[in-house]
Order: sequence, then C-alpha cells, then structure tokens
Amino acid sequence: MKRLFSTANVHPRDRFDYWHSVACKNLVGHSSKPACRQTFEAEIATGMLADIRLVLFANSPMDVARTMQHVAQSEGDDLFICRQVACALALEQDSRQVILEAGDITLLDPLLPYIAKFSAGSKLLVLKIPRRALEARVGKTREMVAHSIKPLEPKHSWTSSFLAMLPGVVGTMTRAAEDIAKDQTLDLVALSLVKAMGASQPRISSTRSMALLNVRVAIESRLSDPALDAATVAKAAGVSVRYANALLAEENTSIMRFTWARRLARCRQALEDPLQNHRTVSEIAYGWGFSDMTHFGRSFKAMYDVLPRDYKKFAKHP
Repeated sequence: MKRLFSTANVHPRDRFDYWHSVACKNLVGHSSKPACRQTFEAEIATGMLADIRLVLFANSPMDVARTMQHVAQSEGDDLFICRQVACALALEQDSRQVILEAGDITLLDPLLPYIAKFSAGSKLLVLKIPRRALEARVGKTREMVAHSIKPLEPKHSWTSSFLAMLPGVVGTMTRAAEDIAKDQTLDLVALSLVKAMGASQPRISSTRSMALLNVRVAIESRLSDPALDAATVAKAAGVSVRYANALLAEENTSIMRFTWARRLARCRQALEDPLQNHRTVSEIAYGWGFSDMTHFGRSFKAMYDVLPRDYKKFAKHP
C-alpha cells in the first residue's frame, strides 16, 4: 500500500480541506464535516489487486454524505466492500442502517446516496470492485447494501480475515498471483453476501445466487481433473445439470464452456508467472485438465489470439 496523504505534513488549518480533496479523488465524491477542524487528523493509503483498488482510511470523527447530486456526477461503476479495521462506523443507505465494528464488513453502492458517521480512531478498508465482476457472482446487489457481516459468525470469519490480510500483500505479488487472489476475494465476498442475505430474509434471488456459487466452486475445485463432466459438477453442487446450465445461461455460458474458459485462464496465469518459467506448456496444460495439446493450442489461440508457446515467450520478454 502506498501512503497518499497524511495530515502530519499539512498545516492544521488546511488539513481537513486537503484530506477531503484527496478522499474525493481516490474514493468517491461526497460532502463531509469534521467534529473539529483544528484537531483533525487523517491518513490515506492505496494499492491495487489486479483491477480491484484498495483504499485504507484512518481519520478523526466526522460525518459524511453522498447525495444524489454527487451520484449524478459519477463516472465509474464500482461497488464498495467496506471492512472496518478499528473503532466504529455508522452507515445508512437505501433506508437501512448498519453499525460496523472492527472486523465487520458491508456493501455500499456509490450509485445510491448514503450517509456515514466515523467515530474517533476509525480505520476503514474499502475495496472498489467492478460492479459487473461482483454481480456476475451474486446477481443484482441493491438488496444487499448496508447489511452487517460479522466475523464472529464462522461462515464470515474467513472473508474478514482474508480482506484484513490484503493491504499487507498488495504490490508484492506477481500478476498471475494477483489474478488468483482477486478471484478468491470476489468469491469469498460473494459467498458472505449471499449467506448474509439468506440468513436475514430468504429470497428466490439469493437461493439462485447460492446455487450459482456452488456450481462455480464445484468447477473451480475440479479443473485439474481431465474427466470432469457436467454430471459431476451438478452432483457436487447439489443441483441438476439442467438447472446448473440454466443458471450459467444467464451469463451466456454453460457448465462445460465455463470449465473450458476457467482452465484456459488458469493456464494463462501459469504461463505468465515468472515463478513457473521452469514448466513446459504441455505440463501446464495437462496440469489444468487438458489432455489434447492440439485442442489446447487451438482453444488458447481462440481465447487470447496467440498460441500458448508465444504467450509464454511474450510474458517472459515483454
């Protein structure tokens, strides 16, 4: 994580205004009011995990509001996963209120107005996640905003712990490792969101989202098996082949097309990972479930417009 700003280097009379301009630029446009301008202190650090931007805030007490006017001026299309690191934060969005304590997680949608109240000593980690990447896993997210996800519940503790670890490792991984960590982050967050919604108010959409996640997990965990077929995936996910394919059809894919795409993505990550330079193209392909190298080569070229051996050379000497 790279520190972008600290009030320690700014004159007290300018601290809050300077912080506000940096926060608006790096997170989202908003209005805010500190409890005390003269004693206001804050720091902001940022980092990237593939295409997920991490923003870590530490600040004195203040009130924040994102209004419809701010929303109208928005250009991006991200969703915010918020993990409270220290002290407390009160949030309200879409007529729901939530108080985050250390370790708690919630989802915010910057295309909807919200208000927030930061306590003394508050520290907050925000993950700016492309909306499409998260909604591909959970469906529409509006009903999921402003719900508290607490690490005291075993089903959410892994998600909270995983997010807590990210600021310490971003910027230290290879591109391939970042892609893998990004997918793990999205999958864990999606799982916690769906489970939290299922626990609070069971809905058809949350049931479908959970089933889709189960199908994805069943595929991801079996990619290295060359004998993997639709029936095996469906059985592991606890649904029928027809239902699994119907869920994936909403994303314009199917069990076997999704399996094929994820295997190719895993191979691409391995080919560009300098830590795996010692592995041959064939070894990588076999390792991720391909049994026919001619088919693999054609499939890889169809997906990435380059043969795997050439991709490996380019990744090694860009």
